[in-house]
Amino acid sequence: MPKAYIIAQAKVTDPESYAKYGAGTKPAAEKFHMTPLARGGRSQVLEGEGFPRVVVLEFPSYEAALGYYNSPEYQAAREHRLNAAEFNMVVVEGVE
Repeated sequence: MPKAYIIAQAKVTDPESYAKYGAGTKPAAEKFHMTPLARGGRSQVLEGEGFPRVVVLEFPSYEAALGYYNSPEYQAAREHRLNAAEFNMVVVEGVE
């Protein structure tokens, strides 16, 4: 079964609320066996338009990634992010 990845880009406009969002995602991360691969380190847009903060999260399966996103724990944390950043997020299945 291939792994899955949630990839997000953010332009943070309210660092305090965004920090609450990040802290609030931990219960869902543990529940769905998430492994962070990139979390806001150096980045540079090489083509197209993008936001400066990039996050790549690995999950054991596509279903686990969707479970993480749809979980009550993540959705509660998400409330802190809604007005704290411009945000794009996708889930993608990896290759075997």
